[in-house]
Amino acid sequence: MTAFAACAERRAPDELAAGVYLVPGNLVPGRQPDGNSVIFRAPEGAVIVDTGRHREHTEAVLERVAALGLVPRVVVNTHWHLDHIGGNLLVRERHPNVRILASGAIAEARTGFLANYHRQLEEMLASDQPSAEAKESFRRELALIDAGDRLAPDEVIAASGRRTLAGRAFESHRENRAVTAGDVWLLDRATKVVVAGDLVTLPAPFLDTACPSGWQTALGHVAEADWTLLIPGHGRPMSRRDFDTYRRAFDALLTCAASTRSSSECTDAWFADGGDLITENDPGNGREMVSYYVEEVLRGDPARIGKLCG
Repeated sequence: MTAFAACAERRAPDELAAGVYLVPGNLVPGRQPDGNSVIFRAPEGAVIVDTGRHREHTEAVLERVAALGLVPRVVVNTHWHLDHIGGNLLVRERHPNVRILASGAIAEARTGFLANYHRQLEEMLASDQPSAEAKESFRRELALIDAGDRLAPDEVIAASGRRTLAGRAFESHRENRAVTAGDVWLLDRATKVVVAGDLVTLPAPFLDTACPSGWQTALGHVAEADWTLLIPGHGRPMSRRDFDTYRRAFDALLTCAASTRSSSECTDAWFADGGDLITENDPGNGREMVSYYVEEVLRGDPARIGKLCG
């Protein structure tokens, strides 16, 4: 047995590479998701990438950090979607000295997408149709949006470059007008692990706030980087081959959506192009999601896409 193999066998099941730990997110039909969270062991403590939405997910992240004998020092949010930043509240409550870094695009979202979402939630709360359980989930969502500045970063990542976070060396990459107005992905230089956030999501690309062409450009930047393992915003970790499959399927989906082919044909093509990578990460509503994004987003209001690509 080689020394490398022996070291790999001694790793905990959630340790993807030396000092890199995954707390998987949750994507269940009918429930708001949690994105994947990643913990890096650093000389000065823990670096956490994305904190989830639901309290139980964030608790799991903090419990794993504590089990590693670490203290959270830095949080990096890949983007402002609530399933990636909602846990910032609990992390800050438990660890007031933690520093949170992100693109700062949440400022635009608070007067745009999140403001509209807030109004929709209030309307659903006022309706007699939703169940009591659903209304409680709406209240939790409203509370997250109303948290305002407590979700926002202490330090804005305005450009790509090398950063040392809690004593560990990273490359931080800033993308403009991709999944959101500002996305961040990290490359850990020691292990060549990339944390991509929602630039890669399974079983479908989450296009709600996206500029599709900008997203394509960002995937090109990820492809050019020197990495061996990629952790997506949703779904299992990926090899280079997996990522190439995802990228080809993404490009083909946009091409199909721009054609006269039906949304069901585009959905079938997405699953065919993605193969096991898609089907093995489908909780059961993947086809419904892809069809929605083709019809309502990619073939929706051109002015809306134009604004998102601003």
